[in-house]
Amino acid sequence: MEEQTEYGYREDVVKVIDKRHTPTATMPVTSDRLIAAMQTNNPEIIREMMALEREYKKDLAREAYFDAVASFKEEAPPVRKDKYNKFFDSWYTSLGNLLDTYNPVLGRNGLSVSFPTPQQEEKSMTVECRMSHRLGHTESISMKGPIDEAAIGKQSGQRSRNPIQDIKSTFTYLRSATLEAILGVSGTDASQDDDGNGAGQTAEFISPEQAKELYALITGCGDKAAWVTDKIMELNKIETIDALPASGFAKAVAWIKSTVKKPPKRDTT
Repeated sequence: MEEQTEYGYREDVVKVIDKRHTPTATMPVTSDRLIAAMQTNNPEIIREMMALEREYKKDLAREAYFDAVASFKEEAPPVRKDKYNKFFDSWYTSLGNLLDTYNPVLGRNGLSVSFPTPQQEEKSMTVECRMSHRLGHTESISMKGPIDEAAIGKQSGQRSRNPIQDIKSTFTYLRSATLEAILGVSGTDASQDDDGNGAGQTAEFISPEQAKELYALITGCGDKAAWVTDKIMELNKIETIDALPASGFAKAVAWIKSTVKKPPKRDTT
């Protein structure tokens, strides 16, 4: 029998029992609870507790992911179309520009993007872009496209890329496309304000005559022609020789003549 005072029952001997039930699935399985479950020596209870813990953590990671994406959207700046496609007379956003613009913002919000090894068939490639949160939740987008074999010099009629470069071009394009899709972004026109990246759509490239001269020099390099082509495109960050800026023509010619030395012709007379 509880002890009474003039004001009723003493507070230190009155116990209040809360019989309300919280569903187990919504409660985190703490280390103490796991230890208590293990002490029961009941494998079924232990498995159930561990499964509930995994589901609870998955729910937390999923909520954190979408919260981080919303924060990313609030903070993410616009991205410029920084590359010009001469053949289609249009600007586009390069993969490097996308990653340089958004990686820091993604990182601040606990997010990161990755591109697993692509699935490649004889004439096509499938690329997946994954965006993950540091707690473990991941969302992905995949895209399939044909291997890009269209890099033919308009003036020369010759292939301006080798098969490996065709694969790299396809991989780069599909990574850009899937990255834009999963981020929900799109480049703005460079012609509006290109921040010093060029003079809008008035960019000047080598003339047909210069292209013909350059291809002749490259062909004259014999078995080094493919290497010379690759090096010029790498140094100028272009995908075809025809896309070489006019300002780089003289430098490219001088580089070929100084780097690729051909032996003098033997006098057979």
